[in-house]
Amino acid sequence: MKIVAQVKLIPDAAQASALSATLRMVNDAANWVSEVAFVNDVPREYELRKHTYAQLKEQGLGAQAAQHVIKKVRDAYTTLHANLRAGNLGPKGSKRRIKAESKSITFRPDAAQPYDDRCLSWQYDTQTVSIWTTAGRIKNVSFACAADALKVLRQYRKGESDLIERNGVFYLIATCEVPEAEQYEPNGFIGVDLGIVNIATTSTGYQAAGRQLNRYRKRQLALRAKLQKRRTKSAKRRLKERARRERRHVKNTNHIIAKTIVTAAQRTGGGLSLEELKGIRTRVRLRKPQRVALHSWAFAQLGDFIVYKARRAGVPLVFVDPAYSSKECAECGHVDRLNRISQARFACRSCGVVAHADRNASRVLARRGATVWTAGRESRVPAIP
Repeated sequence: MKIVAQVKLIPDAAQASALSATLRMVNDAANWVSEVAFVNDVPREYELRKHTYAQLKEQGLGAQAAQHVIKKVRDAYTTLHANLRAGNLGPKGSKRRIKAESKSITFRPDAAQPYDDRCLSWQYDTQTVSIWTTAGRIKNVSFACAADALKVLRQYRKGESDLIERNGVFYLIATCEVPEAEQYEPNGFIGVDLGIVNIATTSTGYQAAGRQLNRYRKRQLALRAKLQKRRTKSAKRRLKERARRERRHVKNTNHIIAKTIVTAAQRTGGGLSLEELKGIRTRVRLRKPQRVALHSWAFAQLGDFIVYKARRAGVPLVFVDPAYSSKECAECGHVDRLNRISQARFACRSCGVVAHADRNASRVLARRGATVWTAGRESRVPAIP
């Protein structure tokens, strides 16, 4: 299983200048390679290398750096074409799609640059790195990270690392190949109901209320609206800063919730039953005031965090169909639209059970998870006569 570990570089003034100049030079080179690829319609990396590699070497890039620049550009176009095929940039003829197809891809001056083990070496005992720059290889660049991150780096780092710059601070994002824990046989399943009012509700009683996060987002929305009206450079800069801060806050909240859920399942020897919510934004129709809440809801990120933490801990996990889970009674299985009295209240029209709506839905998902797990273990091979 691949995860990433982030470390903060602590270079001196000369080292910071060399790193900054390197990022700007390689991204300028990437913009030129992108223009060549766009004008000549070069579809493959090998052909693009024939058009650009010699010139990149003449500009002063090392062999490995030139290869990474070419690969970075080719990967960017591969992603663009995949988004076009999937319709993520709108239908044919739309303004957004025409704009994406009519010009070459450009890279920011501080965009990430990949490094492999030939360009970057790690010294974990002294917490320093040796890294290639356009001014030559610089050694003894200190880095700082959490103790757990250092342990993961020391044991599992493998593959490329990305050098990025954020607000004048340099970071290395390292890829780590962490082995998955062996799954145990669950003694039951914990249903996890995801929502907006309550971010996550489990069948064991845990409930992560979304009131604080929704208030935070509402406040950020109002502040963004004020800054957008100004239309100045400083306002745009502050908008980007606030967007990054909000993403970090939401990501941290999702990490905490996911860790709490997975830890509870691991401690009790249970499995996790998640609802399959892919495509919910395209198939759900909402009134205009509700759309902001839905489209700012990071349920996919929370689901991904739960999945990778469960795989790392060896917790069994299944995805189930969430259809009618909010209208089905967890006690008798009766499905009725009128069972859901309000957002938070559930009252079965058949057996009379009254419960919290999200708690009832999580119990329904837990039962469906057990059914899916059992069906997956049963043999489909016909019996021998």
